[in-house]
Parts: sequence; structure tokens; C-alpha cells
Amino acid sequence: MSWHRTNERGAVSSEFAIVMAVVLISFAALAIYGGRVVQAENDVQSAAQDAARAATLEATPEAADAAARSVAQRNLDTSGQSCAGGSTVDVDLSHFTPGGEVTVTITCLADFSDVATLGVAGSSTFTASATEVIDVYRGP
Repeated sequence: MSWHRTNERGAVSSEFAIVMAVVLISFAALAIYGGRVVQAENDVQSAAQDAARAATLEATPEAADAAARSVAQRNLDTSGQSCAGGSTVDVDLSHFTPGGEVTVTITCLADFSDVATLGVAGSSTFTASATEVIDVYRGP
């Protein structure tokens, strides 16, 4: 009977090592997910800022709207941010005059299905707004 007890030596250490490995892998996966969320927020905010700035450099509201939408989409594409659920770009040109301002709001439904096995949301919506002032001394 004492022979069976000697075969169990180290079992607690092995079980503890397995549990700790699972905990560490889960923590690492959660850190990766957190990093992806922060990156998505930053990408959407950067796209909004660049789009608003591009709009202020145009001469007409129509050109400003087109420039803002183009720059926003190009910025999201370049950053690698996948708005798999779609993105919307809202350009407020109601104060499009010298000294006025342009506000761009971007909403992106980012896909996180590749890390959904962690028990986190498969997608999240990120919204960012940026306002830029139009140069007072710009030409007509």
C-alpha cells in the first residue's frame, strides 16, 4: 500500500504548474485583446483628426466633404483597422467659412471575432470626433 503513495509524489506541483500555465496564457490573451481595443480607438481618433484637417484645406464645402471622407477611409485602411461591420463618416460643414470650423465624426464597428474565444465581445463600436478651425486668412 505504501508503494502507491510514492507514485503520487510531485502530483501537486504538476497540477499547480498546469493551472498557472492556463492562468498566464489567459492573462496574455486578455492583454492582447486590450491592446487591440486601444489600437482601434487610436486609429479611429487619428482618422477623424486627419479627415477634419483635410476638409479645412479645401475651397468649397463639396470638396471638403469629399476630402474628409476620402482621407478618413484611407487612414483607416492604412492603419490596418478593419471596420468589418462598416464605418460611417459624418462631416459637419455648417460653419464652413473663414474662421469657422469643420467637425468630422467617425464610427467604426471593429471586428474582434478572432479573439472572441476569450469570452469578450466579437465586435465593438468606436466613435471619435475631431474639430479643426478654418484659416481666417484663406483665399476665396
